[in-house]
Order: sequence, then structure tokens, then C-alpha cells
Amino acid sequence: MTNLLSIIAQSDEGGGSIFSFLLLPLMLVGMYFLIIRPNSKRRKQAAALQSELSVGDEVLTAAGIVGTITGEDGPTRFWLEIDDDVQVRIARGSVQGKIDTSAEDVEPTDEVDDADEDIDSKNSVDGD
Repeated sequence: MTNLLSIIAQSDEGGGSIFSFLLLPLMLVGMYFLIIRPNSKRRKQAAALQSELSVGDEVLTAAGIVGTITGEDGPTRFWLEIDDDVQVRIARGSVQGKIDTSAEDVEPTDEVDDADEDIDSKNSVDGD
């Protein structure tokens, strides 16, 4: 009888150790898919963008400055024209995105203006 109890006790301890043994690899796989893989994709996309930049491209920097690349200043820097006769030197790595100048400008809709007119008309009725 004591042998049977000792076997049951050992089997219960073994179940917990198998779970803890599998927990670490599952966490590592989860970290790979949630953290490492998206980061490496983002880095590859940023490297591809920075390698294809050339003079004349309109870009957006990480600081939110929009300008046109007017020249290269070595392998890691650009001259960026942000206004007429205003140029700044930026690092190639600070370019966050390329702006598509061929896209048509989207005109704003009048939905906001209609909402303001509705509010104005309600206020004038309530005020009378």
C-alpha cells in the first residue's frame, strides 16, 4: 500500500515538472513571434527605404519635418530643403518615410461645416 502511495506522489510531481519544462520553450517561441520577428521586419523595411532614397525625393523625418532631398553629404547624411533657400543636414537614419508626390491631393469634405451650421441653427432657434 505504501508503494502505491509513493508511486502516485511521484507521478503528481512529474506532471508539474513537465509543465515547467515546457513553459520556458513556449515563452521563448512567443517572444520570438511577438517581439523579435516584428522588430527585424521593421528594421529591414527601414534599411530598404534608406537605401533607395535619392536626390529629389520628398521625405518625412522622424522629427516630423517634411522636405526635399537636394544633395548627399557623405554616405550617412543628406541635405534636406525644408523651405525656399532653407536647407538642413540630416542623418540618413532619421528619414522615417517617403512621401508619394504623384498622389492626388484629397480635398476636405464639408461634413464639419454642415455640423457647424446645424449647431448654429439650433442655437438661433433656442435663443429666440
